[in-house]
Amino acid sequence: MRTRTALGLTTAALLTTTLAAPAGAARPDTAPAYTFAVIGDIPYGAAQVAAFPGWVDQISADPDVQLVAHLGDIKSGSTTCDDAYFAAIRTQFDRFDTPLVYTPGDNEWTDCHRPNNGGYDPYERLDRVRQVFFDHPGTTLGVPMAVEAQPAYPENVAWRAGGVTFTTAHVVGSNNGMAPWTGATAPNERQLAEVPARTRADIAQLHHAFTEAQENGDRAVVVMQQADVFDPTWTPTFADFSAFKPWVQALVEESAAFDGKVYLFDGDSHVFHVDRPLADGSPWLDFYGVDGSAGNLTRVTVDGSSNNTGWLKVRVAAHGSPVLTWERLAYR
Repeated sequence: MRTRTALGLTTAALLTTTLAAPAGAARPDTAPAYTFAVIGDIPYGAAQVAAFPGWVDQISADPDVQLVAHLGDIKSGSTTCDDAYFAAIRTQFDRFDTPLVYTPGDNEWTDCHRPNNGGYDPYERLDRVRQVFFDHPGTTLGVPMAVEAQPAYPENVAWRAGGVTFTTAHVVGSNNGMAPWTGATAPNERQLAEVPARTRADIAQLHHAFTEAQENGDRAVVVMQQADVFDPTWTPTFADFSAFKPWVQALVEESAAFDGKVYLFDGDSHVFHVDRPLADGSPWLDFYGVDGSAGNLTRVTVDGSSNNTGWLKVRVAAHGSPVLTWERLAYR
């Protein structure tokens, strides 16, 4: 395992660093290479929980990896959402020898109303997720690194590396949190207020990231979220995915207006998949009824749940095209 460092950042720097750069900066022909790891929908069940510390060690031991992103769902959808479990996962996250960026999934709060999850109030669990994992807004887990956190939604963060702007967005499964709770047939008043508010914050975060990328002359934007809003493993009805429509429209608009590549990393559907779901002719454009298209957006879904036998190593090229390449590495 590598020696832990704080990357030379002081506490003041951690809290004040932003993405700002001179407006209209020219896109660089070269930028420092950058490598990050992506995992999600992990650990699921007792066997993966027991194996998770070893997987943390394996990723940490890779000398290339400069950051780890966890795309949400830190537990399966049929296990309890208790405080002790959250604390145990936080302990493992902080064992990473790199910065760790985490965006929440539906299993750790949205779906906690289920009896086999403990019958919790999902919004109480969301508050607890923020208390446990986002107790120092603007600073990563694992090795501390400055990120730009969104006020009121500290889980939405952005950073720049390798001539690329990265951003997370709190977009979750279960129709982005609009699926009815146990015993109900329709969303309740709290859901009808929270989901649109969070979606507006996500869209504002997305717009900010693309604006910064354009002004900085970045070659690409990387968006990370939990929900697979283009799930190829089943045939959904629009009612199942209706709450995602404003977010998908924003992805189309921001990507189409950006003079560079866009990469969307997600989990949720548990099966590794690469596609271009917003390109001309994609059935998802008609499914959501959105205006326009975005052929420059590539979507990557990581393995999860029982398919989670390894992690994704992603490299940002120092120059040239493609900007990002990736490989799946097996856990030992």
